[in-house]
Amino acid sequence: MDGFKIVAEVPVRFADTDALGHVNNANYLSFLESARLEYLKTVLGRVKASDFGVIVARVEIDYKSPAFHYETLRVGCRVGELGGSSILMDYRIEDKATGRFVAQAKSVMVAFDYALGRPVRVSDEWRRKMEEFDGIA
Repeated sequence: MDGFKIVAEVPVRFADTDALGHVNNANYLSFLESARLEYLKTVLGRVKASDFGVIVARVEIDYKSPAFHYETLRVGCRVGELGGSSILMDYRIEDKATGRFVAQAKSVMVAFDYALGRPVRVSDEWRRKMEEFDGIA
């Protein structure tokens, strides 16, 4: 998947589909989450939820074609932009077997101190790792 170093494979379960037989729109959030967690693990070394240090503040999804039970989706994830406390992530979802473009999305994560209950600046360490990994400035 061009431009995405992190690609999570997500099998579509029957439970992900609706009465029309295609994946229900709400389930795409879980697909994005799978790729985002892979990014946090691979790039930042975060595995446990208590170590994530981020919250999701916004998500937007553009649906391009339906996905169905028994398909496996490839979900690419990358950081597109860094703000003071925000991390803008880009996603692309394709059908693994055919390469069919299923959806594209963006999310805004905010660096967050759970103990203080408030946003904090993206640490210099995280910023360096994400900039190096995704080639952003």
